[in-house]
Amino acid sequence: MNLQQLRYVQEVARRGLNVSEAAAALHTSQPGISKQIRQLEAELGIEIFERHGKRLVEVTEPGRQVLAIASRLLGELDNLRQVGREFSDENKGRLAIATTHTQARYALPEAIRDFIAAYPDVELSLHQGNPRQICEMVLEGEADLAIATEALADYADLLVLPCYSWNRVVVAPLGHPLLATPLLTLENLALWPIVTYDLAFAGRRQMDRAFEARGIAPKVVLSAADADVIKTYVRMGLGLGIVARMAYDPEQDADLGMLDAAHLFAANVTGIGLRRNAWLRGFVYAFIERFAPHLTRAVIERTMAGGGSAFDI
Repeated sequence: MNLQQLRYVQEVARRGLNVSEAAAALHTSQPGISKQIRQLEAELGIEIFERHGKRLVEVTEPGRQVLAIASRLLGELDNLRQVGREFSDENKGRLAIATTHTQARYALPEAIRDFIAAYPDVELSLHQGNPRQICEMVLEGEADLAIATEALADYADLLVLPCYSWNRVVVAPLGHPLLATPLLTLENLALWPIVTYDLAFAGRRQMDRAFEARGIAPKVVLSAADADVIKTYVRMGLGLGIVARMAYDPEQDADLGMLDAAHLFAANVTGIGLRRNAWLRGFVYAFIERFAPHLTRAVIERTMAGGGSAFDI
């Protein structure tokens, strides 16, 4: 048994039992992976994967136990590497953040600017995607942390730290009749075409549930992954835009009117997702605190150790 075999098993499971994709991701051959998995199964005396001919079709019950242990072992191996890097040069390294467009464009810039000034020798990289994609990036070791509103809590292997809550605004071209309404309601909002976020992003399901609870079917004519695209089509007259409050800038969006919609929709909480039991370098704690000042190193360590909750702030 060796670590390479455990990596092969883990990657095959991550790739939906597609050995070819796992081989490409690990820069090796499909027959080589299949052979190593067979050898591991023979040594353990169990089948990790159920097969139909040569095709893997399911993870067996003992296979699920093997995958859980492999995940812990490989995670601890990565922690060992991080310890070495931390104590060889605590202010040099790489920090990879996986996040959505809205967070990268509107929530993160100041924290990133301040972090780069304080840690000039840390290479910082941003990976963008939808919430599920960025969670997978952290679990697969491609990113150190994920910042999103959705999906984080759906992954048992991620520890979620709450950062801030937010709600929505309605944007429309100046002169639009809705901007003169004395009280914005779901009913008068639904009279107009709507441009808003895709179902995977920025609390869209919360918005849909608010309309459903009132028995209203809004006419969503276009959905998109980021607020800049939404505002572009609002400017073209396709409909009203419903975006995150942070995505409206009074100066840059001076050609758009804005109505607060916090009374119409439940608030959302943006969080940071970390791989459970990960060993974090000092500058990772420093970045998190710059982005969410209540998440000090002490709070994060206590939460990771199971001695408290980051929601107790």
